[in-house]
Amino acid sequence: MKEFALATMTAPGVTTQPAPAPIKKSSKTGRKVRDNLTGHAFLIGAVVCFALFMWFPMVRGIVMSFQRTRRGETSWVGWDNYTRIIADPSFWIAWKNTFLFTALALVVGYVLPFFIAILLNELRHAKGYLRILVYLPVMLPPASALFLFKYYAYDPSDAGLFNAVLKFLHLPTSEWMQSPTMTIPAMVIASTWMNLGSAVLIYLASLQNIPGELYEAAELDGAGVWRRIWNVTIPQTRLILALLAMLQIVATMQLFIEPLILANGAGTQDSATSVAYLIYQHGFFQNDLNGAAALGVIMLIVLAAFSAVYVRLTTKQD
Repeated sequence: MKEFALATMTAPGVTTQPAPAPIKKSSKTGRKVRDNLTGHAFLIGAVVCFALFMWFPMVRGIVMSFQRTRRGETSWVGWDNYTRIIADPSFWIAWKNTFLFTALALVVGYVLPFFIAILLNELRHAKGYLRILVYLPVMLPPASALFLFKYYAYDPSDAGLFNAVLKFLHLPTSEWMQSPTMTIPAMVIASTWMNLGSAVLIYLASLQNIPGELYEAAELDGAGVWRRIWNVTIPQTRLILALLAMLQIVATMQLFIEPLILANGAGTQDSATSVAYLIYQHGFFQNDLNGAAALGVIMLIVLAAFSAVYVRLTTKQD
């Protein structure tokens, strides 16, 4: 009792502070609920945008591919749209051109940015200036860049930039977009020039994260430039290389604006017809929305197959 009395006694002139009230569990729960509601509110906005502008058109296109609309009346026709589209000779020409463009774009537009990034990463001076110079074509609107190629670089006369260079080097000139054999390579050159800057900057960011000790160890082992690239640079940037390869395949298989502007659509002897342009032609010129939807679904399946292969390969590597 004495100890209790002493403990409760206070010095004169000193006021005791009341003990803090215990935090109620209900206030913690309410705060957590408010935080969750705020987070879900932001999430719901993104989900609604995806649903309205991506998922709904995708589902609507799949439904339309099994229907036929005539004079405002819609009927179910099953696989008729698919069989009709596949029987069209333009279907196979479009896929051949699309795959050829994708393959050439991977050879040129995928490898070239990587080596340009390695070169820029090794430079000691004017790095910022050269990065701006490389990225400058990306800042141009794609239509403006393609019109520049069409009327300035690909002019079939000697006034065209490329033909002037070939003539100066005493090499045979080309008709470029008027030639069925040169249409796809010409579109690959223009597309690579337009999109090279973005890939170079991504590769540069990845290269700068490679520890310098790895290169020093490779140099001590007597590794040359190519061996350092093969044994250090490529393994350290493997994930970025795989990701950009998949993104480039998906992007190049949706080839549309290049044939539309450079070749006025189909090109000479259908040499520029792509699957995306064929969808546009069915939907807006032939008023065949159901056939266009069937073509879109086929392209969706092909791209989904490429994506599944990529996910499977990257999962095995990890």
